Amino acid sequence: MTTPAQIAHRHASIAPAALEHLQRLLGSWSLLADLSFSDLLLLVPLSADHETAGGPHLVVLGQMRPNNRPTLVEQDLVGLVVKESSWKLTAQALRSGSIIRGFVRLPSSRSVVPVEEVPVRFRGEVIAVIARISQAPSPEAASEYERAYLSVFDRLVGMVTQGAFPFPTEDVGAEETPRVGDGVVVIDASGDVEFASPNAMNAFHRLGVYSPPEGRSFVELGITSAVTRALESGRPVLEEVERRPDVVVLVQCIPLLSGDRVTGAMILLRDVTDVRKLDRLLLSKDAAIREVHHRVKNNLQTISSLLRLQGRRLAVGAGREALNEAERRVRSIALVHEILSREPGDQVPFDEIVESLVQMARDSVVSTHPVEITVHGSLGEVEADLATPLAVALAEILQNAVEHAFDERRVHDLATSGGGERRATMRLSRVGSVAVDLQQDEKALSVTVRDDGVGLPPGFDLRRSTSLGLSIVRDLVSSQLNGSIEMSNVPPAQGRGTLVRIEVPLRG
Repeated sequence: MTTPAQIAHRHASIAPAALEHLQRLLGSWSLLADLSFSDLLLLVPLSADHETAGGPHLVVLGQMRPNNRPTLVEQDLVGLVVKESSWKLTAQALRSGSIIRGFVRLPSSRSVVPVEEVPVRFRGEVIAVIARISQAPSPEAASEYERAYLSVFDRLVGMVTQGAFPFPTEDVGAEETPRVGDGVVVIDASGDVEFASPNAMNAFHRLGVYSPPEGRSFVELGITSAVTRALESGRPVLEEVERRPDVVVLVQCIPLLSGDRVTGAMILLRDVTDVRKLDRLLLSKDAAIREVHHRVKNNLQTISSLLRLQGRRLAVGAGREALNEAERRVRSIALVHEILSREPGDQVPFDEIVESLVQMARDSVVSTHPVEITVHGSLGEVEADLATPLAVALAEILQNAVEHAFDERRVHDLATSGGGERRATMRLSRVGSVAVDLQQDEKALSVTVRDDGVGLPPGFDLRRSTSLGLSIVRDLVSSQLNGSIEMSNVPPAQGRGTLVRIEVPLRG
């Protein structure tokens, strides 16, 4: 989908500040479409270096349809380049800086429709034109609320032509911002209510106000903060008003200006009670999930401590080593639950887990041969149900590297079989290196662990390996991650060592 900024960059020469003003307008002009019951098009002149034959051209930067009337412009015109000769009224408004009314023939249509061309001014210069494709009722046939909407629209249009709307500091486009259909109240400069739509009356009833608001001050209605600040500052104000624990109404007060003078305001009211109830339920659910992960983490850490204590009571040998390995695997799983206890959700920041796994591997080095572990790249966010098996698998691979890749006896055997003690001494004297490379794209996760140690023994086959740790890794990758794992020797020309690569396809 092409954005207005991309269209402007491609076809028009608009200064960054002016383009930002137009983007704020596009973020808030659904208000104008609903108040005028009309389709809106935003057109800017084509830059001179993009002009084609046939004279000056315009490009449609944005399009908005009303939510309270059927559209008159069914086709999508955004990005369309049109001749000024076909849109003479738009060109006239662009050059004169005045509002022009007339009729226009829409592209790809035989119909001629009423149009009002509104120049958009920024810092004293006309930078664009809003073409209002009118379908509003005539003042004679309009209802009271339609006349009130059209009156407010005319006042906002006056602000657009002065460069006062949209407001420079307004945060527009938020999903929860009230809309015209949620409820409209119009007040004068002193804060007295001139008009309230039926939906606004419903919001008043929710707030406990049942008497007609017309002619009364908002101070009397109990909604004072947003209105007072907006009238005093001349800037829009958005706040929530809570009446009783179960009623919440979102209030947006938009001041109406004539020059630098505040002449009144339009207030949009939206009942967000159900939304806030849902928010509270989600917060409660998140808290419960965090508590579950916290307790699981605590239980796993308790098991880990018990295994560690039991291992210390055994003599050095296979039994003690087995308990140490079990304790390390339990700790790897606890790491995942520790992060989930802080950030519950479907995604886990896996890089934090990697840091802890690397530190565990560093702490487990008992050899006199120093080992340095480095991490490159990032996996970013990983699905929670993938994080646990992937963490256990990576922990096993790192532990295997620091324990066996630089084992003095294997280095010595390899060196002496290849021709001398000196080679063994040279290999033992330098720092061993383990590099972890992490990558994620749209289709898969990739984890690569490479060391510059002695490499795999002759005839090694991962599928037939009897090592418990490698068997765990192989089964986790194939069964729970639905991925693939490869272990191979690094060619001598590339420095020797072992290379382990895990590929995990992403779901969905």
